[in-house]
Amino acid sequence: MSTADLGPDISSLSRKLTLPARKISRADAEEAVKTLIIWLGDDPSREGLHETPARVTKAFSEWFSGYQQNPEKILQKTFAETGHYKEPVILRGIRFESFCEHHMAPITGVAHISYLPDEKIVGLSKLARIVDVYAKRLQVQERMTAQIADAVQRYLNPQGVAVMIFAEHHCMSTRGVRKHDVDTITSQYTGVFRADTALKAQFIQMVVGHPPE
Repeated sequence: MSTADLGPDISSLSRKLTLPARKISRADAEEAVKTLIIWLGDDPSREGLHETPARVTKAFSEWFSGYQQNPEKILQKTFAETGHYKEPVILRGIRFESFCEHHMAPITGVAHISYLPDEKIVGLSKLARIVDVYAKRLQVQERMTAQIADAVQRYLNPQGVAVMIFAEHHCMSTRGVRKHDVDTITSQYTGVFRADTALKAQFIQMVVGHPPE
């Protein structure tokens, strides 16, 4: 499958933002956290909360580090010595943590990725890193699923890619309707996985343990 067939690079698409005239500093972010603490009804100057703004901004730097990562660079190193391997490569059960862009509540789950190599393979850890690139951002699960598949197809250029994600959304389990233990399941297929129903069924069976009905 040619990368030209993919259309726009959805991994880099973003809405037009009205940015402030100056860059937001860490000190600005800490002040914003202080404001939220006051809005909640507490005192950011008391002992237990005095260092909380700094801790929160440090945590956010880790939780949302995906904005600073380049998927093309991650998938740049490939290997041609495959021993004439001709079958799909599957990574099952890649755990991730993300955050809902609507409420900034956690999304926790697992991602499953498969690709059918076209003369080259990539280190397995790189595929797990691609999941983190998109998980460590404000997300909706549907877009995250498509972004992972698009990045692997675009930058590795295999014969096809399959991605399936199972996740629990805390914006649904800890607030609002408060429904626990509900999995949201999304999938995205490119190339031969989209065209070949038997190959798609094989992937689903490897992931969930039984073929689709």
